Amino acid sequence: MPAASSLLASPLCTWLLAACMSTSFHPSDPLPPSISSPRRRLSRRRILSQCAPLPSASSALRGSSFHTLVTSYLACFEPCHDYYTSASLFGSRPIRTTRRHRRLNRASPSREAMAVALQPEQEVTTKKKPSIKQRRVVVTGMGVVTPLGHDPDVFYNNLLDGTSGISEIETFDCAQFPTRIAGEIKSFSTDGWVAPKLSKRMDKFMLYMLTAGKKALTDGGITEDVMKELDKRKCGVLIGSAMGGMKVFNDAIEALRISYKKMNPFCVPFATTNMGSAMLAMDLGWMGPNYSISTACATSNFCIMNAANHIIRGEADVMLCGGSDAVIIPIGMGGFVACRALSQRNSDPTKASRPWDSNRDGFVMGEGAGVLLLEELEHAKKRGATIYAEFLGGSFTCDAYHMTEPHPDGAGVILCIEKALAQSGVSREDVNYINAHATSTPAGDIKEYQALIHCFGQNRELKVNSTKSMIGHLLGAAGGVEAVSVVQAIRTGWIHPNINLENPDEGVDTKLLVGPKKERLNVKVGLSNSFGFGGHNSSILFAPYI
Repeated sequence: MPAASSLLASPLCTWLLAACMSTSFHPSDPLPPSISSPRRRLSRRRILSQCAPLPSASSALRGSSFHTLVTSYLACFEPCHDYYTSASLFGSRPIRTTRRHRRLNRASPSREAMAVALQPEQEVTTKKKPSIKQRRVVVTGMGVVTPLGHDPDVFYNNLLDGTSGISEIETFDCAQFPTRIAGEIKSFSTDGWVAPKLSKRMDKFMLYMLTAGKKALTDGGITEDVMKELDKRKCGVLIGSAMGGMKVFNDAIEALRISYKKMNPFCVPFATTNMGSAMLAMDLGWMGPNYSISTACATSNFCIMNAANHIIRGEADVMLCGGSDAVIIPIGMGGFVACRALSQRNSDPTKASRPWDSNRDGFVMGEGAGVLLLEELEHAKKRGATIYAEFLGGSFTCDAYHMTEPHPDGAGVILCIEKALAQSGVSREDVNYINAHATSTPAGDIKEYQALIHCFGQNRELKVNSTKSMIGHLLGAAGGVEAVSVVQAIRTGWIHPNINLENPDEGVDTKLLVGPKKERLNVKVGLSNSFGFGGHNSSILFAPYI
């Protein structure tokens, strides 16, 4: 607890002290001119001064706590008998006394001042927060659930081969929709990862999240023996979702049409975006930072940045972070169709997602999850973990312009990238690989490209690609999966192609964009962009661990 002298410097205590000291004159002292007139109605201050004198500030400070100090000064505001029998402060009608007030008056019939005892306490000293050396954050594990595979290596090899995961939707009959294609996950099993009872009740976004999270732990060498050695108070989960449990909620609405008794009792908790992180933490027994962030399609990057900050500040040593979404259901598809955001190239699904191509007609919906295992460097080295890359930092901004459209001059994106570079201590020349947000929308792709040219136009080594050309747009999970792509590029020395880039937009330099085949690149610093509805912009940076 701070010393009393420092407490008195606060606005609250200053006001209390000033108010109370102003009423502390003794009844025998001459009255101030403002209340010396015998004809003037007694003021509340005059009445209060006759009830309980205050201890002096110096005596109150000696050996007293803040609680007793405040109690002693608040005693001056306890009205006495004169107050309740005098004229009202706002009129001449007397104020009715209560049983409590009459009891208090009987206890002190003479209305003499009552002493207030101050309990002495031991002096408490304030400890200064120790300075913390900058803690480095590294990536030691990855987990994915995607249309191109559920293993980081399988997933990335398919990207390098230019394989498309876009196909016709099979989960439901979408004949009524103008869009009937998506980056749909055709085969997925939770066996060995999620308890069967939960697997039947949970929304897919939670199942994807739990599976990808546990796979990241396995990939990071967190075995049962290692788990026992971890300080679970400093292990956390920060995995978000843009849309949450839409199917669970939709099913509940359909059940409600019959009766509330037909509703899934888990419909509320399993629809919320935070419950995936919560359930994973319960499964692991991790008691550190645990929550989710929802910033539309920028969700994963926000989660990764905040998870890293928990490690940097010493609040955690290990964090699972990223994003998950599963919205390929009628209400999800219908909503985005109504927004006129989706491609309608149903006759040729693998050609539908085409960032920067002049013939693009909207993005393709995808689903899945991407999770990184972030760890404090010394903690990772101590347990002998394999370090894939180092997280350098990042930033986020808001366009504050439009719900779905990017800012016309790209101001928010430019500011975000520049802040990310400054926060990470990275120069523009050091960034030679960018995994762009590039969703295949007419306005979004070109605005991001222009922002990149503004920030990195003089860097001739720079290469840019978009993972979405092959898996579609995974919404809140996009940044997590694309962060895995950046880390894999650093690990392997290969960057994946941009497929379907046949007729680039006018003004787009194809030398900057990766071609139709994978390319060799010694990544110095890789940047991943994610932007979301509402004007959310985010940029994060990774580099080889040295």
